[in-house]
Amino acid sequence: MGGTLPAVAEELLKELRRVFQETAQVPDDLLLGLKFIFGPAAVPALDLVDHRSVTRVVSPSGRTAYQVLGTSGKLYTCYSSCHFCTCPAFGFTVLQKSESLLCKHILAVYLSQALGACQELTVSEEQLTNILLAEEEEEG
Repeated sequence: MGGTLPAVAEELLKELRRVFQETAQVPDDLLLGLKFIFGPAAVPALDLVDHRSVTRVVSPSGRTAYQVLGTSGKLYTCYSSCHFCTCPAFGFTVLQKSESLLCKHILAVYLSQALGACQELTVSEEQLTNILLAEEEEEG
């Protein structure tokens, strides 16, 4: 997460990780905190995590991206290191209107990291490059 989110959001996610590691549960007060800080993205993001829709894609060199299977069935690429998602909601709600800190896909990435619920996929350098380029081609 390292500095990409406001401090209160990062602290909430750290606390979520700590409590979940100790108890294997997410207490109600932390769920309410997620809803308060992340607003309407919180519940759909938790749903994505419950459905194990987040995959960490890693290449042999250590390059990493995340893919999230959205509720629409479309696969979105997320970059937690720079706090970016390829979904239309991120571009509109987060970047254009500044109405939200993030979209449900990025939040699902952070939550899956905290809860240890991330799928893992190792791909070749070429495969990861193709994943990243495919997103650019769809946008352009």
